[in-house]
Amino acid sequence: MNTEQGKLLPPIARAAIARALNMPQQADESAPWLAEHGACFVTLTQDGELRGCIGTLQAHRPLLADVKSNAVAAALHDPRFLPLSRDEFDITAIEISLLSPTLPMTFRDEIDVLTQLRPQLDGVVFEYQSYRSTFLPQVWEQLPQPQQFMAQLKRKAGLPDDFWHEEIRLSRYSVTKWREADLMAHAK
Repeated sequence: MNTEQGKLLPPIARAAIARALNMPQQADESAPWLAEHGACFVTLTQDGELRGCIGTLQAHRPLLADVKSNAVAAALHDPRFLPLSRDEFDITAIEISLLSPTLPMTFRDEIDVLTQLRPQLDGVVFEYQSYRSTFLPQVWEQLPQPQQFMAQLKRKAGLPDDFWHEEIRLSRYSVTKWREADLMAHAK
């Protein structure tokens, strides 16, 4: 199913964004597995730079609805960016990351966490009281050292880089991802 998912999910996301921008575009939404619950992130880039990224950590609705909702949210409602304009639509690349279930991590302290992290493989959810953040496994490309990765994850949650408390909760997940550029390369 991975190949089929990879062929269908990015076009579904692109069509959802197009419709939100009042640009007619259709995508095949007929595969039965799209009705199964799934969690995904939709990442938008322009010239390799982040332009929006919104997702769901837990599967709570059909994958089709999750992809469409997260695509529109990444394009129009990511608080880090202005809403995507129609002029930007064609220069925006889409990547879909389908998440595995999150698994809680067991650790003694931050040093223990750093030794357990698997660069390039682990997406991580950080939680402490009302503070929460996550990084997809793709973030390891910019932050290849576990210590850097954790420091930026804490900063993203709104805490200092060196913050640590025994009540911190961490979970990890993996992703299967598809980029539009990869689909176009395979189509040739």
